[in-house]
Amino acid sequence: MRGLVFAFFTLLTATAFADERVEICHGYGCLVQVDVAYSDGQLGEIRRLLFSAVDAVGEREMLALAIGRMYAWAGQMTDIRNDHGGNLADAGVPGKMDCIDHSTSTARLLRLLDARGYLRWHRVVGIEVRNWAYLFPAHYSAVIEEKEGGEAARFVVDSWFVDNGQPAVILPLDEWKKGAGPDV
Repeated sequence: MRGLVFAFFTLLTATAFADERVEICHGYGCLVQVDVAYSDGQLGEIRRLLFSAVDAVGEREMLALAIGRMYAWAGQMTDIRNDHGGNLADAGVPGKMDCIDHSTSTARLLRLLDARGYLRWHRVVGIEVRNWAYLFPAHYSAVIEEKEGGEAARFVVDSWFVDNGQPAVILPLDEWKKGAGPDV
C-alpha cells in the first residue's frame, strides 16, 4: 500500500509542477522548430502579470509584455535570441525569424496562456494575413478577440516588429490590415 501511495504522490507532484512545452519556429517559414520549456515559476510570473489587468485594454497591455518575456526566456535556450525586428536586421544570423515564424510561435504561446486560463478578456482566433497590393500575402500575425461586447473586436499580437524579448505590438486588426505598425 505504501508503494501505491508513494507512486500516486510522485505522479501528482510531477504533474502539478511539470514544465509547459511550446514549439518555437525560426529559420524563416518555420524551417526549424525548437521545443521550449517554460517552468511553473515562469508561468506563474506571466499569470500574475496578466491578472494585474482590470479590463480588456489592460490585458492587451500586459499581454504585449508577457509575449515579449516568453520570447526572451525562449531566447535564453535557443538561437532566437539573435532575432531582430523585421527581416533585414537579422539576415544570416542563426535564430532569425520572419513573420511566419512569429505568427505561428505567438499563436502557440497565446494558446498556452488561454489553455491555462490566463486570458480573461480575450480568446485566441488564430493567424491572419495582410496582402500587398491586395493580391499577394505580405505579412502574417497572430490574432486575439475580445470575449465581451457587441461586435467582436479583433487585435493582432505581432512580435515580428520588435527585437527578441521586447513587448509585442498589439493593434486593432483592421488598422493592421491597412498597414499599421512600426516601420522596420
